[in-house]
Amino acid sequence: MEERPPGGALRPDPAAGRRPPSAQPPARAHSGSRGGDSQATSLTLDLAPDVFTMRVLLEETGEMFRVTNCRADTTVLELKKELDLIAGIPLNLQRLQYLDQGILMDDTTLKFHDVVPGGIISLCVWHYDGWMELVLAAVEGDPSKLFCLGVTEESFYRTANSQHLEEKQRKRWVSQRASVALYVTSHRGHAEAVQYLLENGANCLSRTPMGRTPLHVAAAMGRLDCINLLLRHGAAISAKDAMGMTPMAIARQLNRKHSERRLFLFYWILKSGRKGTMDLSMSKTSRMVKFGSGSKKTRT
Repeated sequence: MEERPPGGALRPDPAAGRRPPSAQPPARAHSGSRGGDSQATSLTLDLAPDVFTMRVLLEETGEMFRVTNCRADTTVLELKKELDLIAGIPLNLQRLQYLDQGILMDDTTLKFHDVVPGGIISLCVWHYDGWMELVLAAVEGDPSKLFCLGVTEESFYRTANSQHLEEKQRKRWVSQRASVALYVTSHRGHAEAVQYLLENGANCLSRTPMGRTPLHVAAAMGRLDCINLLLRHGAAISAKDAMGMTPMAIARQLNRKHSERRLFLFYWILKSGRKGTMDLSMSKTSRMVKFGSGSKKTRT
């Protein structure tokens, strides 16, 4: 079971899907002819509302996300921090582009790049070291594909970088890949993949550069099955991200009422010391996931 996106909050576009055929933003003037067109763009930005919405297209999957509360002076880094939660892609794996421009630098602003309200910014995953393939498999949520991409120490997957790593370094590399896969699958609500990763060593306490755990994004997206699995495997309900937000606070901010209630119930059980009740609740959740309640059936 998952909740539908709330209105007005930072959230994925309700019409998320493939690139719309006629949703391209107005063409930007090229560097050689910034005369009248450039002045018109600047005038458009000057007349734009103080706060507006941007669309962000994850190029590798065709998913579209909306980022609200954007301003002309919003920096690329600030936008990436929001996408860490909204798109479920860790900040350090993101590269953003707009129209014919190259990679947008973190310290530049939307106004500097002539980004118009409602325009589409492209989000791409860095290709180095097999990260793009891993994110694609995590978005799809297929455990067998994840296994083939180095999320467990038993995997034979190697990259040009990893094949030169010593044993201790390789273990850290595998752990990092498992953590990213867990973050993305928790965001997308793939309970089967989440369970597979947790049972094969993925750390539910791992954090993105924004300090967010898989529980943060599961709560933000209303992924109740994933929330239950993460809690059962020791996820920290009180963990704060770089903005000082706990998973419950994020659920409340985004109006994810079912997520907030589930987290509050778990918090209450912990505080009351009723461990037996908690174990029973988590055991019931595990059976529900196993037999396909709110998720795909578990592999045999």
